[in-house]
Amino acid sequence: MHFSICFLLFLFYLTVPANADQPFHSEDYFYYICDSISTSTGNYTTNSTYQSNLNKLFFALDSNSTGNGFATGTSGTVPDKVTGIVLCRGDLNASTCSTCFSQSFNDILNFCPYYKTAMMWYNKCYMYFSSKYFLSSVANSPKKTLTNYYNVTVDPARFDQAVSQLMSDMKSWAVNNSTKFFATGEVTNFSIEFSTIYGLVQCTPDMTKSQCQSCLEDLIDHFFERARGRIGARTIGIHCNIRYETYTFYEGPAMVQIDGTIPSQSTAPPPHPVPVNKGSLKKSKVILVITLAVVAASLSLAIFSFCLFKKRSHGRKIFLSENDNSKMKMENVDSFLIDFSTLKAATLNFNESNKLGEGGFGTVYKGILPNGQEIAVKRLSQNSGQGVKELKNELVLVAKLEHKNLVQVVGVCLEGQEKLLAYEFVPNRSLDTFLFDNERRQELDWQKRQRIINGVARGLQYMHEDSQLTIVHRDLKASNILLDSDMNPKISDFGLARLFQVDQTAHATSRVVGTYGYMAPEYAMHGLYSIKSDVFSFGVLLLEILTGRRNRGSIDGEHGEDILSSTWEHWIAGTITDTMDPLLDCPMNEVIRHMQIGLLCVQEDPMDRPCMSEVVIMLSGNTISLEAPSKPAFYLRRGGGSNSQIVSDDRSLQMSQNDISIAQLGAR
Repeated sequence: MHFSICFLLFLFYLTVPANADQPFHSEDYFYYICDSISTSTGNYTTNSTYQSNLNKLFFALDSNSTGNGFATGTSGTVPDKVTGIVLCRGDLNASTCSTCFSQSFNDILNFCPYYKTAMMWYNKCYMYFSSKYFLSSVANSPKKTLTNYYNVTVDPARFDQAVSQLMSDMKSWAVNNSTKFFATGEVTNFSIEFSTIYGLVQCTPDMTKSQCQSCLEDLIDHFFERARGRIGARTIGIHCNIRYETYTFYEGPAMVQIDGTIPSQSTAPPPHPVPVNKGSLKKSKVILVITLAVVAASLSLAIFSFCLFKKRSHGRKIFLSENDNSKMKMENVDSFLIDFSTLKAATLNFNESNKLGEGGFGTVYKGILPNGQEIAVKRLSQNSGQGVKELKNELVLVAKLEHKNLVQVVGVCLEGQEKLLAYEFVPNRSLDTFLFDNERRQELDWQKRQRIINGVARGLQYMHEDSQLTIVHRDLKASNILLDSDMNPKISDFGLARLFQVDQTAHATSRVVGTYGYMAPEYAMHGLYSIKSDVFSFGVLLLEILTGRRNRGSIDGEHGEDILSSTWEHWIAGTITDTMDPLLDCPMNEVIRHMQIGLLCVQEDPMDRPCMSEVVIMLSGNTISLEAPSKPAFYLRRGGGSNSQIVSDDRSLQMSQNDISIAQLGAR
């Protein structure tokens, strides 16, 4: 049975017991966020005042945390003022906490370079800093819920009830009996499957009792929306966090103990007093909530059983209708409107000398605004398949996103028959102009290609998981990756992108748009797209960057094999390095690892592909073991030519031989 590797790396972090006596390792981190809380904070530059203040803040936090494993602080003045917080797990000693903090300061600068807002969580501590002052608030954002991949198989409702009781009792203990607002607990003698359930809750010590109680209650109330039936989970925030596992992950004896044979009775070991139970009424509410949720999940599974993911769907997700414009309404449009006369003057009346490129939707020109800002103007052709709907879609989506690996929108023009979008100007144009040109490809050494791969991965992670919205791009390819003056990548062209609800997994469409060769099988064949569709496209792009070849028919001459087929056959033959771009001069083990990551991304079953957060971790180093990939989704029949067919199981469709980025198919 094939398991999804989405969250498997998180599972690794969730299943390795912590040991305070062992030295701290950087791989103990399990999640980080770069500037996803406030997209207006922007970036700082090397040797800037903000960087100097940040370094001073790190030193102050490390010094002030000695003793209780907690510190807050500020450094500098507005607009270069920076505020930070660090918190260590309550059961660890000062030396372990200091080591963890020091490592976090180094890691966060590597994972989130030049961000004014960033956070990194470890198993032993966390740290958060921002250019916005947040210490006067007890808001627990940013926060994230992570769950173990495996489910409880025996009496999951009773398991959830025991976890709920454990959480409630630990919350009471932390609030009423701990100066650190920290508690650990265990449910003993629970079952043959799991003899003991272990838990932990913690608030920052600067909170009041009522604030800590409210913070923990909020986490617990929403916890089982994600964690129901899982053998382990945690919700992490900047002011409080909760966690439970079926193995011990903290030091010392539990502060709260519950006899699993009598779920309603809880005891605490001496010398601690016994926590107070909440009574049968609260337990009844917990059981009722769990029961209703199970019924709702069952109904959802029945309704959506036709879906491609029917055997593995979570069942509790709700799809967003493609015709639901409520999510696409224009917000603050006036601030983005630019007069046609302004763009006409900026581009010298759309002079051919300013032409940057041309695609399926129209032509892109370079321009200069009156304030001196360089821009790229996309002027849609009159017969373009992209209309006002797509234009508004792109504006709304991109205007809400701000990430160094996403191109930024400057404005929009909708006057008469004219439809134009203005972007920040990116001087090195698109990746395909380098990658598929025999001479210019020599400029892409291994360091530059790694930078491009990592940047695109982080941009997608931000779109999928870390932004306030969840965006599926649907047309990720080399020509939509722009390169700045330092060859840093920026994902562009959001006209086909779609807005997802936070808990949505997939959506069916009758209008399949994108570029063959990059489109995932479930999307091309069935019209189903999700964040895993983008993961597939990223895998194709990654293999293109490694091989220096475009993924299209007849790419290997008389054999007509595409990159996916060729890479897979070399992989199983043990000759994978034969597929790499001969212009590359780099360690073979790095190429092999990147090839394996690319193959993992293009597996046929979306559930077998990793999430982008997992891909980012895979790309970050060699400390994470990778699964063996399965055969890629698409194969080309031998023969090539203009009538080549993409084959997936027993179905096929004609493949376009050009790079036009839009096609329309009926739903299948």
